[in-house]
This record gives sequence, C-alpha cells and structure tokens, in this order.
Amino acid sequence: MSPRPGLSAASIEDYDPAGRLYWLEDAVERVAAAVESASVLGFPFTLTARAENHIRGNPDLGDTIARLRAFEEAGADVLYAPGLRTVDEIRAVCEAVSRPVNVLALGGLSLDEITAAGARRVSVGGGLTWVALEAMVDAAEAIRDKGDLSALGTRLPLDDWLAGPLE
Repeated sequence: MSPRPGLSAASIEDYDPAGRLYWLEDAVERVAAAVESASVLGFPFTLTARAENHIRGNPDLGDTIARLRAFEEAGADVLYAPGLRTVDEIRAVCEAVSRPVNVLALGGLSLDEITAAGARRVSVGGGLTWVALEAMVDAAEAIRDKGDLSALGTRLPLDDWLAGPLE
C-alpha cells in the first residue's frame, strides 16, 4: 500500500493580505490556533511561524526577535524571518530563540556563513526562478542584439535527472 498523500508541514505568516503586519497579539493568536490544529492531526506535522518584517518594509530586528520569541512560546516548531541580510542579524535571531531558525538565502552570504550563524534550515524562495529568468533574458538579448543563437544549443541532461524508478 502506498503512503497516504497529505501535508506534513506548513507555515503561517504575520502579514495581512490587506498590506500590513498583524499586531503581535493577533499574529500570536493565529500561530497558537495553527499549533492547536496541527496537534490533533494524528501524524507528525511541522509548523513554521514567519516574522515578515524584513521583507515587508519594517526591518526592525528587535521587533522580529520579539515576534519569533512569541511564536516559539505559542508552540511553533520552526521560526522564520525572511529577509535577514547579515551574519550578525542571523546570529542575533538564532541566539534569541531555542527552536530551529529558517533563513532565506539572498545571495549575499554563503551556506556555510548562514549555518555557522546558527540557522538550521535555508530556503531559496523564488531565487532559482530569478536565476533562470536572467539566463533567458541574456539569451534573448544576445539574439536581438547580435543574432547569436548559441544559447539555444544548451541541452539539459533530463534523461539522467529523471532516470530511476518512479513510484
């Protein structure tokens, strides 16, 4: 019998789609409700709570840490503050909480630097999409500006990448 499909993890943000960060009390209430819902699932489930400050125009490290501490106290399994840009910011967050911290890779730091600062998970977000888009734009400009079609000769080893048993 194959495993039953379903969720094993989710994240909850403290950003209101209306365009603002939730008040801390409201954000904590949302995290606590998600923790309670996850606790009755009957299977392992990882809940990540996100403090969106740094990607939503409020790069206040003190507020970010206060939010993550409150989310930890509410029971979140993983804490995430996307947009941290320096080793010092990452280290400050990681030292302020006891749960694993997730960091968004932004290209300015290496994986070794991020993990040495204490992060236990690293996300690439949409970063790989932007890398691919840049390659596409470069190829299109080469065609337009120079008539250079050489980028179209690129072949990916899809057979190798997709080889193996599909289950």
